[in-house]
Amino acid sequence: MTAATANAAPTTPGDLESHRVELTGYCYRMLGSIFDAEDAVQETLLRAWRARDDFAGRASVRTWLYRIATNVCLDLLRGRARRALPVDLGEPGRPVLASLGAPEARWVEPAPDAAVLPVAGDPAEVTVARESVRLAFVAALQHLPPRQRAVLILRDVLRWRADEVAGLLDGTVASVNSALQRARATMADRAGPARAAELDAAHRELLDRYVHLFERYDVDALVTLLREDAVHSMPPYALWLRGPRDIGRWMLGPGAECRGSRLLPVTANAGSGFGQYRPDPAGGHRPFSIQLVATDGARITAITYFLEPRLFPLFGLPDRLP
Repeated sequence: MTAATANAAPTTPGDLESHRVELTGYCYRMLGSIFDAEDAVQETLLRAWRARDDFAGRASVRTWLYRIATNVCLDLLRGRARRALPVDLGEPGRPVLASLGAPEARWVEPAPDAAVLPVAGDPAEVTVARESVRLAFVAALQHLPPRQRAVLILRDVLRWRADEVAGLLDGTVASVNSALQRARATMADRAGPARAAELDAAHRELLDRYVHLFERYDVDALVTLLREDAVHSMPPYALWLRGPRDIGRWMLGPGAECRGSRLLPVTANAGSGFGQYRPDPAGGHRPFSIQLVATDGARITAITYFLEPRLFPLFGLPDRLP
């Protein structure tokens, strides 16, 4: 694309639509919710289309869209409580039904890779993009004030120059650099270590074993796949558990209704996931949770069950299994 083409005003909706995936990835990192991100991108494209006649070409269409998307996200975040994962809040609970509590609407959500990640590009940039949609990374981003969050994503994920970010945020290079320094310090404490972008044979074998044992509901064997400090959580509930013993007790106690489930693989947050279908008393299997399974390559370190059936269409999953 030439500079003249990049700076040309959009003449068709397709000129804007081609930016949807990268904008969705940006808004997802900002907001922590794939549903909010999709709404933000739709609003961004709508505002851009309505204002296309005012586009002066002083910057590229891409830069212009990111400015609009940033403003949309900052507006959405104003006055909102931050999203989190259950493990970010409080101590692990006891594996009994009374610990479950009431559902809450404040959680980071999973995102399909296809909605937020480029399918191709420079290998180094693709690796950075994948790492930056990891569930733990997105949850850590939510600890940052919104403008710091935008600065870190634009500088460290999208590799924008400090002067470009300053122009987008109507700030100064000094203020951008200061915000970036503070944001990096917070992320270093919270984001955790990076992980390999690709699954090796041992990792795939571990996940295959997990699926086999979960569908058989052989809990005694399944918990042997867990690391001693493995965590288990179930948004939208705040309860989370730590360790094979308590996780096994939950699965054989309040969670025993998952017996007979079937799992379909999905790619989510640059990692491994599954759509879980529980038996339906009316026949067949109905959507129950999107499971994200994190590993260290040798053992499972975390299983997050997102008990939100409306996520299933986003992952291209059927509305029920026969």
